[in-house]
Amino acid sequence: MTTPDTSTRSVIVEKEFPHPPEKVWRALTESSLIEQWLMKNDFQPVSGHSFSLRMDPVPNWNGVIDCQVLAVEPGKTLSYTWSTLGLESVVTFTLTPTAAGTHVRVEQSGFRSDQEAAYKGATYGWQKFIGGLGGVVAGLQ
Repeated sequence: MTTPDTSTRSVIVEKEFPHPPEKVWRALTESSLIEQWLMKNDFQPVSGHSFSLRMDPVPNWNGVIDCQVLAVEPGKTLSYTWSTLGLESVVTFTLTPTAAGTHVRVEQSGFRSDQEAAYKGATYGWQKFIGGLGGVVAGLQ
């Protein structure tokens, strides 16, 4: 009898931005700003708030990611569930002040071994999203 593989993997992307944590935090928590670098949404930075991230539908996917806010520590940590196409994962943003600005760490955890396509998609997606996040933060006053 084989033991089911219950181990999961995480996608981790880290980048330093030449901006203070307050600016980065705004881009992570204000709905209109999130839409500019991630997706359309009805996010609110309130623990327990359920929201969705929406993209244009593609074949075999309606373009909706169901989420729920798990943790909000202003200027430091934001965490929410990310559920779509059978993937039950958690996305956590961790902000750390640095001499030059803010170190941002994004971790999406919970990829099972049979979710290779989702894992690869997230690996690519977060690189792209973080690049977009940098552009939005740079444009903030």
